[in-house]
Amino acid sequence: METTIYYKNSISFSTYLALGSFAIGTLLLVLFKLFPREEYILFIGFFYVLFAILLNSLVLLNLFYQFIIQKIERETIAIRILILLANIPIAILYFFIVIKI
Repeated sequence: METTIYYKNSISFSTYLALGSFAIGTLLLVLFKLFPREEYILFIGFFYVLFAILLNSLVLLNLFYQFIIQKIERETIAIRILILLANIPIAILYFFIVIKI
């Protein structure tokens, strides 16, 4: 029972983390576009990206672990992994947008 609760919570957290990372990254990009001369936004964004990479990587490792252990729920976990990984091309796109300014 405890394993099931942990599994459900980690799956839910991964989705919220992916959506939250996307929302915060988008907010920082919009702020940077609105105020391109404000260097502190760029500074905050840089450290946010480092923190997001660390946290998302840890959650991704947990999802891979759950994928190996939970044989019945592999399809659901694979979808959550893809949702989490979808932030990578978005972050690269945002990086190129910032560099062009």
